[in-house]
Amino acid sequence: MNIEKAVLSVITTNKSKIDGGAPIFLCETKEEMDNVAANLEAILDGISHALSDELYIIVKH
Repeated sequence: MNIEKAVLSVITTNKSKIDGGAPIFLCETKEEMDNVAANLEAILDGISHALSDELYIIVKH
């Protein structure tokens, strides 16, 4: 299976901002969120996008 365009994961420090179909990673601090986003970006071969100070998504373009 080859995924071409999709949201692969969501990383946040604010649980109330998210809900839904992609894997969700809840972090305690912004530093932890930055680290998780960087690691998932490499692992999933995607691109990390900061949508706010408390929310990242990893996407495949």
